[in-house]
Amino acid sequence: MSNPIPVTVLTGFLGSGKTTLLNRILSEDHGLRIAVIENEFGEIGIDQDLVINADEEIFEMNNGCICCTVRGDLIRILHELAERKDKFDRVILETTGMADPSSVAQTFFVDPSISEQYELDGIITLVDAKHVSTHLDESTDEVMAQVAFADRIILNKADLVTEDDMLNLKKRLKGMNQMAGFYSATMADAPIAELLDIGGFNIQRAMDMKPNFLEPEYPFEWGGIWQLPAGKYRFKMANGTRS
Repeated sequence: MSNPIPVTVLTGFLGSGKTTLLNRILSEDHGLRIAVIENEFGEIGIDQDLVINADEEIFEMNNGCICCTVRGDLIRILHELAERKDKFDRVILETTGMADPSSVAQTFFVDPSISEQYELDGIITLVDAKHVSTHLDESTDEVMAQVAFADRIILNKADLVTEDDMLNLKKRLKGMNQMAGFYSATMADAPIAELLDIGGFNIQRAMDMKPNFLEPEYPFEWGGIWQLPAGKYRFKMANGTRS
């Protein structure tokens, strides 16, 4: 059996610069074939100069990588990628700015078929050094979760804040996540070699923060049959009529 494909989750609040980092990674001369999973509601999107044909859900790029948009279930698209004949070296999954990375990370542990084919290498969180403090002051849940679950935190837009502000921000974020590696960046120019091959997502830390981390979540669907005793029932409809 071949080794699992490493997966890097790229997350960050709106405007943090994660798509800029993604395009940097794809443009680097690293010789890797990368499969990119990008949510179709991303703020900017893949650099169109890299795209050959975007008519399909999975499409090719001119640097040998492939890309796809999540229009349905993440597990389905992971299976489709794994079945492709043109194998790839790793996966980068870019979430939306409002995503909780713990829900994405959970995918790689609760589904046996996925955990056999893929290994979550790490979560990279980009923060907007200029504006993230406002989001934290407002207790924005998504930002707090993105920071807490990160293996690497990139303090992007460092050129827009003072050194003292950066030091204070880093101290504040370390109070939320002492285990992550921190990098300052301008235009997401973080050291790519230190972002890939992190060596594995820390599942024990995830469970310490979220004890139900490994419990499957079904937030919008329920399937089953209600068994009611025989009789005549009247139901009030949304428009006020009865049936």
